[in-house]
Amino acid sequence: MTSTSIDTARARPAAGTLARVRTTRLQAIGEPNLWALGGALAFGCVMVVGFLLLVLWNGVTTFWPRPVVVVTTTDGARLAGEPFRSEVYRPGPEVLATLDEATRRRIAAAGGLAGRDLYRTGNFDVYSEDFRWVSDYAVASTAMPSGLMFVERLEWGPFIGTIRGVTVDGRAMPELKDDPRALAAAHDVARARWRQIRHIERDLIGDVNHELEAERLNVRRVALRYGDGTPEHVAALARFAERETALQADYARLAADAQGLKETDGHTQITLAEIGGAEKTINLSAVVRMYPANDLGVAQKLGVYLSRWGEFVSDEPREANTEGGVLPAIFGTFVMTLLLVVVVAPFGVVTALYLREYARQGRLVSIVRISVNNLAGVPSIVYGVFGLGFFAYVLGGGIDSLFFPERLPNPTFGTGGILWAALTLALLTVPVVIVATEEALAAVPRSMREGSLACGASKWQTIRRIVLPRAMPGIMTGVILAMARGAGEVAPLMLVGVVKLAPDLPLDGYFPYFHLERSFMHLGFHIFDVGFQSRNSEAGKPMVFVTTLLLIGLVFAMNISAVVIRNRLKRKFAGSQF
Repeated sequence: MTSTSIDTARARPAAGTLARVRTTRLQAIGEPNLWALGGALAFGCVMVVGFLLLVLWNGVTTFWPRPVVVVTTTDGARLAGEPFRSEVYRPGPEVLATLDEATRRRIAAAGGLAGRDLYRTGNFDVYSEDFRWVSDYAVASTAMPSGLMFVERLEWGPFIGTIRGVTVDGRAMPELKDDPRALAAAHDVARARWRQIRHIERDLIGDVNHELEAERLNVRRVALRYGDGTPEHVAALARFAERETALQADYARLAADAQGLKETDGHTQITLAEIGGAEKTINLSAVVRMYPANDLGVAQKLGVYLSRWGEFVSDEPREANTEGGVLPAIFGTFVMTLLLVVVVAPFGVVTALYLREYARQGRLVSIVRISVNNLAGVPSIVYGVFGLGFFAYVLGGGIDSLFFPERLPNPTFGTGGILWAALTLALLTVPVVIVATEEALAAVPRSMREGSLACGASKWQTIRRIVLPRAMPGIMTGVILAMARGAGEVAPLMLVGVVKLAPDLPLDGYFPYFHLERSFMHLGFHIFDVGFQSRNSEAGKPMVFVTTLLLIGLVFAMNISAVVIRNRLKRKFAGSQF
């Protein structure tokens, strides 16, 4: 009998006995765990992709011009606005009591639910509200008539209505309201005048005030150094008095020029009327953009769309950050992230080099490594408190006492600023760089070190010419992770320099040109401010999505740049993969 037949006979149960069934525990089979892990990964990917698509869709469509709908309600009232969103809700008993019997029956047949639409009516200075809900049962009719204008203003938000009249240089010109090209030309002239006024007030007068303040501080500096009433102090006062007279004359001249332009600007106005007939007259220069909402073609809508994007990335915010641009926030986020990388990269690499290449491995080094790993789990707000206390109050206060005593008690570096924010986030992200650098150094084959040492190279020459170049891709990975985390942090920044509105960039024409002590705006904090601290949450929602899209794009662009550098280093040292 062959072995196969013997095994078969043994497997066959004897007559009159029960068959034995071999069972395997589910935990011993790898396939269920594999499916569970794969399903969890797929679910996570779907969540991430879904979030990105949600942000992308809402961000990309935010600036697309919408039609204006005129709604006539059952009680005869009319309103005009952009359809914003719709929802289903349950009317309360107090609302149902005001409805007729037929309407109550319809709502009851629908399970006690009714639909309603939210319209962006604008005209806040007329209605004292930007949005208005209209229930479906209250709508008598809707229409999208031509001639309705959507006017974006510097103040009070958008205005929706019609143009009643236009005055240019004090002369009524009713024909302009029916001539879009002539009206656009008059608007361009008014906006150019407004920019000229702004240049005088913010730049030229700002230069005079800056120079006057510098002269005043020089007098105080001399007084602190030589004492009050000394010959040096008396000479400084005489120079200040002479210089102050000239600067005050320049200030008066510039203020007169600005006032003259304002008076001229006040003679060019536009009169708008909302759907109910109420009129509003404003300077034409106060209109940022206007267009006939229901009469635009695709090309014209695209022009408005691109114009809004251009304003968003190149201008400063207005209307409590719910309109306008975010250029100061873009600049602040980018510069702070670059400063973070400049600080965290050398500090993290040097620390990892010492721990891996120089320190004697033992209990103390193990404790240091454990401490570094634990630092990554410290809440970010704790770093913010430390940065405010140590960097701003201790280091900044010491710098003010040594180098800027004439400015005290007003702090220069002794308060939140972009430098302290970058250093705080560097402390927050340095454990990531240290761990990644140590792993990269450990991945370099020991034979390369020994070969270099055998050829007569010193330890530092081996590290600099053999180890570090081959570990650089891994080091860049740590820097990329640090950059991504630092750019998105908000909580520490709220304590060490970020503010709601800082239209003046830290970069200007005054020495030292780049002012690290100044407060700054940040895209992450801008999202928080618009989403949770705006006077109108509905008006802030579109800006939240578009700013989130911009922040993701900025972080992506910086990370891609670092990844490109890392990949080039990988190709250069193809034998070392990380």
